[in-house]
Amino acid sequence: MDTFDLSRPADAERAAIAIARGAVVGHAFGNFYVITTRPDAEVVRGVNLMKGRPADQVGSVTTTRCRVSRLFDWSRLPDGLSRGTVDALIDRLFSIGPFGFRGPAAAHVPDHLAAYDGDIRTTQVIAPGYECPSNGLLRRAMDLLGVEYLYITSANRSRHVTGADDEPAHFTAAGLQSEFGHEPNFVLMRHQDEAAARAAYPLHAPMSTTILGFQRLGTRDDNGRPRLIVERHGSLPIAALAPIVAAYGFGLELGPKATHRLALRAYDDLPLAA
Repeated sequence: MDTFDLSRPADAERAAIAIARGAVVGHAFGNFYVITTRPDAEVVRGVNLMKGRPADQVGSVTTTRCRVSRLFDWSRLPDGLSRGTVDALIDRLFSIGPFGFRGPAAAHVPDHLAAYDGDIRTTQVIAPGYECPSNGLLRRAMDLLGVEYLYITSANRSRHVTGADDEPAHFTAAGLQSEFGHEPNFVLMRHQDEAAARAAYPLHAPMSTTILGFQRLGTRDDNGRPRLIVERHGSLPIAALAPIVAAYGFGLELGPKATHRLALRAYDDLPLAA
């Protein structure tokens, strides 16, 4: 297994080339770690199997900020929600750290990276936020491949096939290495100073991102505001998210998968409170 340092441009170039060649790259992403690969259907199937998921489980995508708008079909926004408002909210949330958005999928997003919410075809975009140096890695890998997005998944083993919850995502390179380092074609790209990386995101716990959906709106809240639906309650807590969306005229509604916050991974040698 190759191990690289995200802070070194030469290492970032080598990891980007590895992604372009089909490697499975576990890398620093804000204050935790993710797995990123080419977005090809067969590569996604392979990573699903590596993690213990069904091979055909729909994946999420990652990209850099300038490409985010190309992944959504803005003509399918629900009444009461404008592209300008969504774009401003995306900017605000990426300015403070890693986050995820689910919305109507652009037609060119393939079916293995799109899921239906009723009759609305959607895609889920997870990005590291503006300050994370992994943006350079993503940008270079996409340039090498000539694509607008990559496949992304949480850095953990799945227990989907047994019906149990997935294990929490890793936020240390050592933990990720112990889990996946033996896998063929696996590359690890770490933060030079993980404690500093976590400290740089004081509002976020080191776990998979919170995801906000805009493919549909929820019911109105007690103030008469339409509610945006939280698809997953992860790194950014609801208490921090609510005032941000309120500034744009919205309340929040917890979706069925967001009623409980994700669990934080525990390491025996690194106690850390959420």
